[in-house]
Formats: sequence, structure tokens, C-alpha cells
Amino acid sequence: MLPFRRLPARAGCILLAILAASAGAGAQPPLRVTLPTVTVTAQKEPEDPQNLPVSVTAVTLETLAGADVRSVSDAAVLAPNTFFNEFTARKLSNARFRGVGASPANPGVTTYIDGVPQLNANSSSIELLGVDQIEFVRGPQSALFGRNVLGGVINIASARPSLTAWTGSIVAPVGNFNTGDLRATASGPVITDKLAAGIGVGFSRRDGFTTNDVTGHDLDSRSAVFAKGQLLWRPDARWEARAMFTAERARDGDYALNDLASLRARPFHASRNVEGFTHRDIVAPTVQVTRSGTRVDFSAVTGFLKWKTEDLTDLDYTALPLATRNNAEEDFQFTEEVRFASAKAAPITLSEHVTMKWQAGVVLFTQNYTQDAVNNYSPFVLSQFLAFPVSQHSPESALDDRGAGVYGQATWTFSRSLDVIVGARGDREHKKADLRTFYSPVIAPPTGVNAERSFGDVSPQFALAYRVAPAATAYASASRGFRAGGFNSASPLGAEAFGEEHNWNYEGGVKTSFRDRLSLTAAAFRIDWRDLQVNVPNPLVPAQFFIANAAGATSQGLELEATARPARGLDVFGGLGYTHARFQAGSTSNGVNVGGNTLANAPNHTADFGVQYARTVSAAATLTARADVVRYGEYQYDDANTAAQSAYSLANLRGGIRGRRVFGEAWMRNAFDTRYVPIAFAYPGLAPSGFVGESGAPRTFGVRAGVTF
Repeated sequence: MLPFRRLPARAGCILLAILAASAGAGAQPPLRVTLPTVTVTAQKEPEDPQNLPVSVTAVTLETLAGADVRSVSDAAVLAPNTFFNEFTARKLSNARFRGVGASPANPGVTTYIDGVPQLNANSSSIELLGVDQIEFVRGPQSALFGRNVLGGVINIASARPSLTAWTGSIVAPVGNFNTGDLRATASGPVITDKLAAGIGVGFSRRDGFTTNDVTGHDLDSRSAVFAKGQLLWRPDARWEARAMFTAERARDGDYALNDLASLRARPFHASRNVEGFTHRDIVAPTVQVTRSGTRVDFSAVTGFLKWKTEDLTDLDYTALPLATRNNAEEDFQFTEEVRFASAKAAPITLSEHVTMKWQAGVVLFTQNYTQDAVNNYSPFVLSQFLAFPVSQHSPESALDDRGAGVYGQATWTFSRSLDVIVGARGDREHKKADLRTFYSPVIAPPTGVNAERSFGDVSPQFALAYRVAPAATAYASASRGFRAGGFNSASPLGAEAFGEEHNWNYEGGVKTSFRDRLSLTAAAFRIDWRDLQVNVPNPLVPAQFFIANAAGATSQGLELEATARPARGLDVFGGLGYTHARFQAGSTSNGVNVGGNTLANAPNHTADFGVQYARTVSAAATLTARADVVRYGEYQYDDANTAAQSAYSLANLRGGIRGRRVFGEAWMRNAFDTRYVPIAFAYPGLAPSGFVGESGAPRTFGVRAGVTF
């Protein structure tokens, strides 16, 4: 690792020259003139996305490698109407589709990693290692996936170990801010055609972007080690079992929060008398079993997930010794899904012109979550009469959740051109809460809540897909989304519980492709919410949020995506999303009338455009270049629409040379050093502007080299 903040540009040129000279002998594989074949599991069955009546963006292995995607949010820039509001602490990464999203404790967009749902978003943003594809499925998917997907689903699939040959790679980017990264993977057969193994290890670190003016130290550094292991067993042509184990240990710096007005005047600066940290540990074993039958296919996914976090932060976000917070969270979840479906190659023939395929499944889950958030106040902060330090446990909580779901879907195909799809899922879950708030020493009576509630729903889906030509499909759908109610681990008295949320999504679209060189999709949608869940700040406890229900909201908009390969080695891609998301009249958020306001963290548009080019210069070397730009429209930081982030654009550049086994490139992110504040929230009393926020990542640059085999 190189101890520098600024990497000289000539270092990249020297590295690329060395790699060019050392590129392995042997011919490069010919560059394709057609677009690659894409398969998605947006509706649990492997399918061509062109045939599905749903909006889905698949970020393939080719794109993940070419754009050096290291996190889910890096890939999300390619999906229209997708926005991640992320803190510098990697545990706080919340996805929003079409304006839908909420608290990490009860997400509106759920991430599935190898078929296992991340029921709390604190475990969803992991370092990517050995990932094959990421899918962004927009619109309610409750008919198949159940709770917490009324905005959509993010599917992350790990690459399968090879049963025929050993393959692997070692990739190492370095850059300014003392950035260092190493990711190595290898997989191959242990017993030919029967048993394969895969392993991956990684390490990443960088210095912080934000300087503490009190000490001169950086605040928001990042460091993590992570690993993944796999075993794939195929005893015969029909059965397959796959075991995966993922682990991550992150040791990050403090939140880079500062007064919003101060950040805009002096980005990447803060003043703290306490420099904290955010730590996270994740362990996730997963087992998948499948059987392909002549009439019925079977699959099962068993997932265990344990994560814990610990963080310390200067709660007043000033140089004054006023308050700090120690926060410890821990979560254990177990999920089990058993699914049956008609055989992929053998749909049921109902008549000469009508066939049917089906799927049905059962899902069980448990979740146990605990939190102890301790706010430490200096003498005289809470009261002029309290001349001693006080610790407030707000809260010490335990939340237990048990649930089950049953789903089914049938697709009738008429004359091989019209699909009629009907599906539904029933969910039932029971939640318990033990919440305690108290002071040490005792300055007020403790408060507590010990309660339990049950929630249930039936979520239907109806869709039509008509193939107007072999490579053109028009579709329309109506689907209902469901998000369970529950309990806040921390909230003001009387707001401990929140109710269910529902929405209906109406969508129509067209998907086309031309000569396998141009792919176009377009969709229009409208979402109607009832009892919308909003994530709002606790007015009594700084930097603490809770979930409450507003009356309702609507969101409507458009999405366009295009991918083209006009010439051999040249890819052009882009997308455009427009969202008009508003609270309905009579809606309230945290006691404030927000009727007619824009939903928080919902950009009114997103856009991305990019070009990737590869040119073979010899039998052993190919030059590569990539440039892409993403733009986010204006969005509000809070439901009251008190403060907003104006529209901004980010540009990324990379170029290099690739041999048969070795490659190297120079890269630059946020090439024009755009200054923006992607996330902020209300902080009255302590922040002069009434808001605190974090600066978006500055320009970063460096080189990346790797070896594949």
C-alpha cells in the first residue's frame, strides 16, 4: 500500500507500460459485435428480462469488472429512479426506488444476497467479492417476495465455482487518500463434475475525506477485511447443493457530519472534541439446494445472518464537550424458503394454443434485534441544576419477530405471444418489543414498553405481456405492496408502535431489441400509498430517528433505458428516470402538515450516460477506455421541505491496457470534483442552519492492476 494522498499521474503511465510489456503471449478472445445475453431472477425463475412485465436493470459481471464496482451503490447509478442516501459509515446505506424507502430497521427496498433477505438494511451494503450480477427490480414485488419490498428488490448473486477448470483473479487498486484495495478469488473442481470449491479474500482502506479542525486528523476513514467461501456439489444431473459463507469486519472512522451551511462554505471540514468510530461485523452462512425434475422443479434456501455494530460519535458535532453517544446494535436472523415450480422445459399444455407454468413456495423467518444507545451529557447540559455528567439509555431495547409467508404464481401463455400472469402472497408475522429508557444516575423515573402485535396481509399481482414481435414486448401490470408495522427501538413516548403500509403500483412499458445490438426499454408508473411510513428525527434525542405513519402519498413517473453495441468493441449505454412523488393532502410527518410536499430523498430525475471502448492493438494486448456520467435532480432532505440538495452530476473516467492474463488501468471518480451534500437531516438547537449533513466524496484517482487465470 502506498502512503500518499495524491498519486502522481505519471505513476499510472509507468504501470500501464510495464503491464503492456508483460502481457501474456497468446491471442485475445475476439471482441463481440452483439450484446451479451442477460438472464435475471427478478421473479425467482431465470428468465430473459425482455420477456418479463417488470422494470429491472441487470448489472452483469462484465460491467461490474469494467467499471470496478465495489459496492451496491456503485452499481445503482445505472438503474433509473434509484437513489442511495448513504452516510460515511457503511452500515447506513438506504436504497430508494421511485421515491419509496424508509428506515433501515424496516426497509421499503430489500436486498437479497444469494436468496437471503437482509431484513435490516444495516447488513445490506457489503464489500462486493466474487459477485456475478446485481439486479435492481423496481416496483412492488410483494406477491413473490412478501414484506418490505413495496419499493422493489435488489438481487445480489455470487459467482458459481467452476466444475471444469480452476479460475481466479487478483485485483489491486491504489489511489489518493492513501487508498489501498486487494481482492483475490479462486475456484475450481475438487472432484471433476461433482464437487467444486471457491474462495475469496479482500482488504480495503482509505484515509478520511473530512478534516477535524480541532486536531488536524481526518474523521471518516474506512478499513475492512472480508472473505467468502463456497462449496458446490452436483451428485447427478438433477440435484445440486451449494454452501456459502460470507464474513466482513469493518473498522471505520466517525460520521463526517457538520452544520449544513458550514459544509457548503467549507466542504470536508468539521470541528470535534471527540473523534469516534463505527465498527461492523457480519457473518452469513447460506445453503441452497435445487432439483430439476421432468415435471416439477424444487429449490430451498436456508440463510443465517448475524451482524453487530458499535459506534461512538460526538453527538453535538461541535468542538464543545457537550454530548457523545455510544451505540451498540446486534441482530440475528434465520430465513428458510422452500419453492416448487413447473419444470423449466416442460410447461403444462392445456390446449393446442395454451400452456401454463407455475410456482409456489413457503417462507419462514425469525429476527432478534437488540440495541443499547447511551447518550452521555456533560455537566449542566441537560439542566443548570445538574452539575454532574448524566448517561441516558435511549433505548435499551429488544425486538423479536417471527413470520411466515405462502405465495403462488401462474402464467398462462396464449399462442406463444400473450402471457397472462396472476400471483398472490399471504404473510403473517408476530412482533414483540421490550423497550426501556432510563438515566444514570437517576434524574427521572425510567420508562418502559413491553408489547406485542401481529400483522398480516395478502398481496396480489396481475400482469399482461404481449410479444408484438419476436424481439418486442409490451406489458401492463398492477401489483400491491405491503410493509408490516412494528415497534421502534427508540422513539418519543407514545410513538413506540407504527402501523402497516400498503401501496398499489400501476405500470406499463415496452421492451425491444434490434439485431442483438440495441436494447431499449420504456416504462410509465403510478404508485398510490396508504399509511405511508416515514423516518423522522426524534425531537427529544439528537440524531435519533423513529418510524411513524403519514396519511398517504403518490408517485408517478417515467423510465427509459438503452444499451447499444454499434461497432465491435464499442458499448453505449444510458438511462433516464423521472419521479414526481408527493404527500397527499392531510398527511402529517412528526406533527407537521406536509400535504403537497415532495417526499424526502426522492430526486425529481436521475440520468446516466456512458461509453466503453475496447480496441485490439496486437495479439496480446487490448486498449480499453470507459467514461460515464450520472446526474441526480433536486431533492428534499426532510418531509417538511425545509432544506434541499440542488441537482448535481458526477463523472467517472478510466482507461488502460489488457493482456491475456494481466491488465492495468488508470481511474478517476468524480473527475470534475463536484461539491455536493448527498445526505442531511434536521438538527435544531445545535446546528446554526438547523441541519447537519455530510459532504459527498471528492475527486479520487489512482491505478488498478490485476492478474486473471
